[in-house]
Amino acid sequence: MKIAVLPGDGIGPEIVTQAVKVLKALDIKLELQEAPIGGAGYEAAGDPLPAATLKLAEESDAVLLGAVGDWKYDSLPRDQRPERGLLRIRKALNLFANLRPALLYPELASASTLKPEVVAGLDIMIVRELTGDIYFGQPRGISTLENGEREGINTMRYSESEIRRIAHVAFGIA
Repeated sequence: MKIAVLPGDGIGPEIVTQAVKVLKALDIKLELQEAPIGGAGYEAAGDPLPAATLKLAEESDAVLLGAVGDWKYDSLPRDQRPERGLLRIRKALNLFANLRPALLYPELASASTLKPEVVAGLDIMIVRELTGDIYFGQPRGISTLENGEREGINTMRYSESEIRRIAHVAFGIA
C-alpha cells in the first residue's frame, strides 16, 4: 500500500511523525512517501499545494495529512495561504466527507461545562460536507457599493448529488 505522507505545518508534523511510527509498528508492507503541503508547500515550491504533492496524493492508495496553517503565513496573498492547499486537495481528490466523532468518557463527565447528566454517554458522529457549499460556491468576493461601503459575497450552493452523497455517508455510519 502506497501512502502519501503530508505533514503540513504547526503541530501537523509532530502528530504525523507519531502516526507514521504507529504505521511502521504494524509490520505490514507500506510505501510511505512524504511531500509538503500548506505553508511547507509554499516554502518549498511557492504553492500551498505543489504539483508534485498533488501528483503523489493522486497516485497513492491513502493520504496521511497533518494540520496546515500558521500565523506566519497570514500576510501571504489569499491564494497562497496554507488553507488554500487544503481546500484544493479536498476538491482534487473529491474528499467531501469530514467525520468528527464526539465521545465522552465517563471519567471526564464532571470536567464538562455542561451538567454531567446532560453529557453522560455522549457518543455521536458529526458528518460535514467539505467540497460544496460555501467552500467553493460562486459568486464570491468583496465589492464596493455606491455609498462607498464594502460588501462581501460568499455563495452557499449544493447540488442534489452533493446532498445525496453526504447523506449516504452519514446514514451508513448511523
